[in-house]
Amino acid sequence: MSRQLLAMALAPLLGLFILGIGNGFLATLITLRLDAAGESPVVIGWVSSAYFIGLALGAMFNDRLLLRIGHIRAYGSFASLVAVTVLLQGLWLDPVSWFGLRLIGGWATVGVYLVIESWLLTSGDQKVRGRLLALYMISLYAAGVLGQLLLGVTDAMGVTAPFMVIGMLASLSVLPMAMIPRVSPLIEHAEPLSPVRLITLTPTGVMGSFGSGLAVAAVYTLLPLYLQRVGLTVNQIGQMMAVVILGAMLLQYPIGRWSDRHDRQMVLILIGAFCTLISAGMLLLPLNTWILAGLLFMLGGGVFALYPVAVSHAADRAPAGALVRMSQGLLLINAIGSTVSPPLVSPIMAAVGDAGLFWAFGGLGIGLVAFFGWRRSVRPAPLPVAPFAPSTPMSSAGAELVVTEELIQGATEHEHMEDLSSAVPEVEVARPMVGPPPPDEPHIVYYDEDAMEPDGQTLAETSDNDRR
Repeated sequence: MSRQLLAMALAPLLGLFILGIGNGFLATLITLRLDAAGESPVVIGWVSSAYFIGLALGAMFNDRLLLRIGHIRAYGSFASLVAVTVLLQGLWLDPVSWFGLRLIGGWATVGVYLVIESWLLTSGDQKVRGRLLALYMISLYAAGVLGQLLLGVTDAMGVTAPFMVIGMLASLSVLPMAMIPRVSPLIEHAEPLSPVRLITLTPTGVMGSFGSGLAVAAVYTLLPLYLQRVGLTVNQIGQMMAVVILGAMLLQYPIGRWSDRHDRQMVLILIGAFCTLISAGMLLLPLNTWILAGLLFMLGGGVFALYPVAVSHAADRAPAGALVRMSQGLLLINAIGSTVSPPLVSPIMAAVGDAGLFWAFGGLGIGLVAFFGWRRSVRPAPLPVAPFAPSTPMSSAGAELVVTEELIQGATEHEHMEDLSSAVPEVEVARPMVGPPPPDEPHIVYYDEDAMEPDGQTLAETSDNDRR
């Protein structure tokens, strides 16, 4: 990667890191404050779901605003709106008001991600986009870990101090983007595939994306509630949430590379079984600090790896022309799962106790294992043709731009191989012959256009008579 390209990417990455520090512990903070105010898990779940509703709406509509006003002004608008909603939450505690503020905050946050992703991924060609995406992920995860660790520090400053710190960080994140003298790129709007069409093309990808949304949203919004009710301090809760994100960061890539070498459906089955096993450990094992940290580390690795493996499996099945819209559609399916997760899981916690969170995780894992196993028996997965790209759920434009040349080439080759396999019965296989073929019998020659003749020419350059 050139120094010039790295300099272009530095400003959006720095802005993302600054905003991500505050946004990293905001969901945890809101859950803990509502619980301390005596609100039920159901109320906490609905307030938490408002953020994901905003994410889904923003993923569908924010690119139009970006096209109209440009990257830098759009970033300033979205980041300022994030700061305002957070500061307003610090002024008073009311679940109804917080629902509306979290909805607007989610809409604005996905707008920030949209600006940064499209900026980064249009700054370079396909040869460096993978590295730019890796830097994006590192910034996002590192900010999340640091933010969770700062939760206890800011909470000790006072009731409103954490909200003030998050608002200041959101405002400061505008500076790197506003101070760079560069014309920003533009993106094009593309409509995602409908859910019905997605289910027809890749039921496993749809279920994997939806299940990932259910699990990740529960981790961010309801796991802090569980940790507080089992007796951890605010500082300890932040540390445990940091361990979860660290597990996601360190285990996602090895799991993804493993899926490149094996049947992705089997990898998805094992991920579901792994999450079920971790949930059983949380319910049955005597938990101390180290056991809890180890289980949460592995839970983060399994839950956060589900989405990219499911998307990679969908890319294996996709026709080349549908990759972009399929990625966007799966992103919206993931956002829908995140939206309905807190309202679905919080009543279970209210009915059976705080451990209901892990009963829900276990039930989700068993359901995913059953569904993936059924799909594998109905339609075995092909050999992986789309290379795994470790990723977090992103905006719709980010999904559009992350579809690499390798993904398109892999899907095209897979489609071409299926066409060849269907045509095999119609081709007479040439048998070994001595001397020239009889005049009335066709002589079939298989050739590779990339193969070289002894004189340096490709077979594609030979005459039609030679090919016959």
